[in-house]
Amino acid sequence: MIRAFAVATFGGTTVVHDPAVGTNHVPPQPLPAGCVALDDQQVAAWPEADPSTLAFEYPLSMCWSPIVRCNLDCPQCLDDKSVRESTAAERRILAGHIAASGVLGVDISGGEPLLLRDLPELARAIRRQGTSVVSCTTNGWHLARRAEELAEALDAIRVSLDGATEATHDLWRGQDSYRRAVAGIRAAVDEGLFVQLQMVLMRSNQHEAQELLDLAAQLGAGGVTFLQMLPIGSGVALAAEQSLTDEQAREIVGPLTVPDGVRVRLRTRTSAGGFTVLRADGYAWRNTRGATGISAFVPVTGPDDLRLPTSGSTS
Repeated sequence: MIRAFAVATFGGTTVVHDPAVGTNHVPPQPLPAGCVALDDQQVAAWPEADPSTLAFEYPLSMCWSPIVRCNLDCPQCLDDKSVRESTAAERRILAGHIAASGVLGVDISGGEPLLLRDLPELARAIRRQGTSVVSCTTNGWHLARRAEELAEALDAIRVSLDGATEATHDLWRGQDSYRRAVAGIRAAVDEGLFVQLQMVLMRSNQHEAQELLDLAAQLGAGGVTFLQMLPIGSGVALAAEQSLTDEQAREIVGPLTVPDGVRVRLRTRTSAGGFTVLRADGYAWRNTRGATGISAFVPVTGPDDLRLPTSGSTS
């Protein structure tokens, strides 16, 4: 599939950011900077970039959670529900700061971002400079009714499915959430959006990992990301579910049979370390201690507040 990627060069090394999978790749030859249409299978074959070797002053990618509210109450949620939520005017200002910062990839999350009427406007504002690609992570409940307008504003959409079956997913997300998410995935695919499924990998759902890959192929999704559960937010209370080590997670994902046209990524706790999150109150936070904690960074009052204190940090 030909779709949009963000390209920049750091210290002579060209980096390509994938908005769907969240990975960064090094092409075999330099590419023009900005948003570039590339074949996603070709990009997947390129080696992943090592952020520690790159001279950059801002995150390669980040998460922006402009909303605290959510229609679901998932026990594994990472979000801090105690923070103040930005107003619509503040969200527009923050979107402008993100766009001007030079970050390659922005994933708009929450809370549930599809509850925001101005979500397409915010995504377009970030993309307006022509340097960033934008994805959105959603529980899928409202995706079917909003897929058409989002297809014009987003470069990719990530839908949370914490089980390949209705029984497993609804156990974590609530009754009817599986049916609504699957309907949303179908609608997004029909609108031409690249859809990446995301499963929080836990003790109780790891046995459905292969089924989820098969479901992704059946629904027309382009890939699956397995996320190691992080002990942040509500998930702190789920010690038994998050006891999979990164090595154990690799042993689960590595032997899976990947259907044609489906890309698979495992986001380990190690790879999530140092990741930047802009929360709903307008403060930038950073995953710490190997993504087992999160700490306050700075209030974002301009693009420079999203830059890293030292070059070479992880993204």
